[in-house]
Amino acid sequence: MSDTYDYDVLIIGSGPGGYVAAIRAGQLGLKTACVESRDTLGGTCLNVGCIPSKALLHGSELFEEAKAGGHMELFGVKMDNVSLDLERLMGEKSAAVKDLTGGIEFLFKKNKVTWLKGHATFRDTHSVQIGDDVVTAKDIVIATGSSVTPLPGVDVDNDAMRIVDSTGALKLPQVPEHLVVIGGGVIGLELGSVWRRLGAKVTIVEYLDRLLPGMDDDLRKEAGRLFKKQGMDIKLSSKVTGAIASDTGVSLTIEPAAGGDAETLEASHVLVAIGRRPNVEGLGLDAIGLELNKRGQIETDHDFRTKVDGIWAVGDVIPGPMLAHKAEDEGIAVAENIAGLTGIVNHALIPGVVYTMPEFAAVGLTEAEAKDAGHEVKVGKFPMMANSRGKTNRDTDGFVKIVADAATDRVLGVHIVASLAGTMIAQATQAMEFGSTSEDIAYTCHAHPTHSEAIKEAAMAVQGKPIHM
Repeated sequence: MSDTYDYDVLIIGSGPGGYVAAIRAGQLGLKTACVESRDTLGGTCLNVGCIPSKALLHGSELFEEAKAGGHMELFGVKMDNVSLDLERLMGEKSAAVKDLTGGIEFLFKKNKVTWLKGHATFRDTHSVQIGDDVVTAKDIVIATGSSVTPLPGVDVDNDAMRIVDSTGALKLPQVPEHLVVIGGGVIGLELGSVWRRLGAKVTIVEYLDRLLPGMDDDLRKEAGRLFKKQGMDIKLSSKVTGAIASDTGVSLTIEPAAGGDAETLEASHVLVAIGRRPNVEGLGLDAIGLELNKRGQIETDHDFRTKVDGIWAVGDVIPGPMLAHKAEDEGIAVAENIAGLTGIVNHALIPGVVYTMPEFAAVGLTEAEAKDAGHEVKVGKFPMMANSRGKTNRDTDGFVKIVADAATDRVLGVHIVASLAGTMIAQATQAMEFGSTSEDIAYTCHAHPTHSEAIKEAAMAVQGKPIHM
């Protein structure tokens, strides 16, 4: 390191992209610091996103399974007077967050990463202001993540706890009588599922004509069917144009997305979950001449360099899906590139998962995207109802769908609805990373009986030859 700078690398933000970049840079022998304004490390994901939501999803699944008529009773496990201790469930959620954020702090110390507490603002391309201090670095990585996108006419107040965003929905003090979720994407469906299982009436209001925008049409159709079956009220092709909160509830104004007469919907609570936007305000990007694109994102090249020499960016602030694992891979890659190695992320193969029950997972191209890209495709589909482990466990919702190029048999996309879809998609992602054909998957031995056999059967179905269907 040149004596000119305090650090070789300064990372702004300690979310999945930032903390991973900092740890990897430390491993590579670079003198590294990470700036974080929260009291704990881990960013949105660990503090108020991925981790606490999964704790509530797991806890709510256990509650629903244990109730009379639930899954446990089906297998002879009878439990009388099952009740919910919401305070304890929230406590377990908080414990999980504390364990993992503390783990990052330990890893920082292990890898000699300095945590600089505060908010960073650029003074020039090699220095940032943090409180009263100015810190310099040869290379600076922006990894500030994203925050909730506001909805005009619907004012979020996580203190009043009537109209909340995803952060507020993770800490509601009681089970809502009627929760209206604005947005039928990943966050809305996950948190809507939590509170429905715990006893709330849940209504999903989605602007588009189907749930889960961006996923394969077959998964989107299945989502509509399954969530209705689970008891959610789903209003598609609808938009919320206003919301008035009181001490007892919220009055919503809803109109058809294409225009038409408005209706009023009464709710006890409302969750706004229409998406997220990059955190770039307050960074002082004008001081270094870094402009944003039309979506408010920072553009980079494939090495994660911005147009300003010495400034890099990863995660939710750059184009691409706003996913923790994408940011993590980019964090590793940017650290390696700064160190003079070759860090690469294959953005064509970033899996996406919806952690409802069942889960929805996908990687690669949808069937429609493959056709739009000029591929003639063959599709193999296998239902979980025909999977032996699924039938044994009475866990038969969903299917596996494989989209392959008709000429080369190369797998272009894999789409799964199953209780273990988030785990199963890893096999598909790795196979596609190595250029797998459907035949490669079909002739790979899969353990029996497992949910993953459905992937093998779907691959066989590409050639029209599944065994168990």
